[in-house]
Amino acid sequence: MRDTLWLMPGDIERHSPQARLLGAELRELRKESGITVRELAKRVGLGHAAVSRYETGVRSPARDLLARILAELGASGERYDELMELQRRASEPNLIADSRSGLHKHLLNLAEFERTANRIVHVAPLVIPGPLQTRAYAEEIMSSLSGEERGVRVELRMARSSAVLGSGKLEAIVCERVLYDDIGGPEVLAEQLRHMVTTVKNGNATIRILPQRTQRWTLAHNGSFVLFEFPKASPIIHLEHYRGPAFIYDQKDVEAYREALVGLTEATMSLDESTKLMAAIAEQMEGSTSP
Repeated sequence: MRDTLWLMPGDIERHSPQARLLGAELRELRKESGITVRELAKRVGLGHAAVSRYETGVRSPARDLLARILAELGASGERYDELMELQRRASEPNLIADSRSGLHKHLLNLAEFERTANRIVHVAPLVIPGPLQTRAYAEEIMSSLSGEERGVRVELRMARSSAVLGSGKLEAIVCERVLYDDIGGPEVLAEQLRHMVTTVKNGNATIRILPQRTQRWTLAHNGSFVLFEFPKASPIIHLEHYRGPAFIYDQKDVEAYREALVGLTEATMSLDESTKLMAAIAEQMEGSTSP
C-alpha cells in the first residue's frame, strides 16, 4: 500500500491529548517489541507513513485496526484495555486522568508533551515549577510519598528538568511569595533560588516574578497551570491535581487562557528585575544560615 494512502476508514482525525498519549504508548510498545515502523506497517497492511502518524498522534486508528496493531505488539490485559480506552476517548475535547494506571504513567505522558512542545509556559503561584526545582527542593515537595515512590518520582523529575532546560523553551511566571516560602529550610531555598538565577543567566529559561502586592487580578490568582504549544498541533493547557493531571484541549478554553496570560505577563517584573530579586532573596537566606 502506498504511503500516501494513510488515512483509513474509521480513523479519528483530531490531534487530541488522548491521541498523542496513545501514539506515545504505541511507539513505546513497538520499541519494546523490537519491531521497526516499516515492519509493523507491513504486518498490519499499512503504509509506514500511517504508522508514523499514529505514533505521533496526528491520527488515531479505528478500533479494529488498533486491536490488530496491539496484537502484533503483544499487548494484553490492563495495558490493552487502557490503550483501547484512550482510542475511545480520542475525539473528546479534554482529558482528566486518574491514578489507576500509576502515577509514573502520568509523568511519562507529561514528558511526551514536554519533548514535542516548542514553547512551555509554567504559571506558579504556590510552588517553584517542576522543571526548575533542585533535587533537594523536589525531595521536600515529595516528602509525603513513601521512600521508593519518592525516589522514583524525584529521578523522573530530574530527568524531565534536564531535558526541558536543555531545550531552552521554558518560560516561567512565579509569584513573589513563593520565593520566601523556605520549604526544607533556608539552605534548600537559597540553593533553589541560586539555581534559578543561573538558569536564567545561562539562557536555559526565562523567569518573571509577579509582585506580591499587585493591585490587579491576574490569571495566577486562579491557580497554577502549564501551557504547551506545538509546531504542528493545537496547544494544550495542563492542570495539575494531587493524584493526576487534567489536559484542556478545547480551543475556546485554551484561547481564554492564552489571552489572560498576556495580561498576567504584563503584570510581572522585567526579566532583569526578577533575576535581581531572586539573587537578593538567596543572599538573604544564606545570611540567615551563617553561624
